[in-house]
Amino acid sequence: MSTAVTIYSTTWCGHCRRLKRQLDDIGVPYSEVDIEDSVESARRIEAATGGYRTVPTVEVGERMLINPSVIEVRDAVGAAS
Repeated sequence: MSTAVTIYSTTWCGHCRRLKRQLDDIGVPYSEVDIEDSVESARRIEAATGGYRTVPTVEVGERMLINPSVIEVRDAVGAAS
């Protein structure tokens, strides 16, 4: 069973686009949530980041990674598996 990966992002975030492209390149599947379309998700991100809407924020299992590198996401997926 694979670990669920969710990327919280916005349409205008260049770091988000780069991270998604890198995850695609290494074959890590993810779902994406635009925090500008989801008030509930925006509040979750604010709670995880000390009141900021920092994107990308990536949820791997129960872990929240704030503006992670592709290596950090890959390692978190491996640790959660």
